[in-house]
Amino acid sequence: MKPTYQRILRAAVLVLGSLSLNSAFAQGPSGSQWGLGATVGFEKKPYRDFDDKAQLLPILFYENRWIRLAGTTLDLKLSSSESFRWGPRLRFSGEGYEAEDSPFLEGMDERKSSFWAGAAASWDMRWATLSAEVLGDASGNSKGSRMSLGVERRFASGSFDFTPRVAAHHVDKKYANYYYGVRSEEATALRPLHGGKATTNLEFGLQIGYALAPKQRLSLDLSTTRLGSSIKDSPLVDRTKQDNVRLTYLYLF
Repeated sequence: MKPTYQRILRAAVLVLGSLSLNSAFAQGPSGSQWGLGATVGFEKKPYRDFDDKAQLLPILFYENRWIRLAGTTLDLKLSSSESFRWGPRLRFSGEGYEAEDSPFLEGMDERKSSFWAGAAASWDMRWATLSAEVLGDASGNSKGSRMSLGVERRFASGSFDFTPRVAAHHVDKKYANYYYGVRSEEATALRPLHGGKATTNLEFGLQIGYALAPKQRLSLDLSTTRLGSSIKDSPLVDRTKQDNVRLTYLYLF
């Protein structure tokens, strides 16, 4: 099966997302930094009999006083201090599928990936970093919205660092219905009509970083997301969680 445009975009989101959580190379408000690297990732989607494959792709990172580009996320820094940051956010997110991705999805219309726009903030406290974002579907595919609240804590030991995290991702009815619903014209005896409802997914993750050299970083990101009831109840889904593994190399210039 040849990869299509949508499959390549979804793979890019999977592996490039490893840069968006935490960067050991973050610069101060007046500095700038850019980097290149590569990453390999594997995500186990919850759809029935889904054709999951590992992907190897290049990555790009750039940050200055006003913007931060990390993988598929672009942030504008309207306010940035040592402890608190907030501003507009634009993100490409690779949800969705094509009918050819699974025999069970045959006869389903394509669910497209989207650009999401909104705002994000983070607050560095003594014991952890809190983060929040509110985004709407700027592409108009699902016409939905999503909100995330997260907390993470970085521990350093020599050349290694460890960052465990927990996050709650709330999606509205339109999002759940678009990506996990079954329309009347798509319903079959084995795939009954299903309408999505607003729900919350809970993510647990760990990023392990290693400094190969002052400007080189290797990181392993592991995560599992417990799906909300509205998604687990979908006839398109046969798992209660979604697992993700990413290995990333980044060189900063």
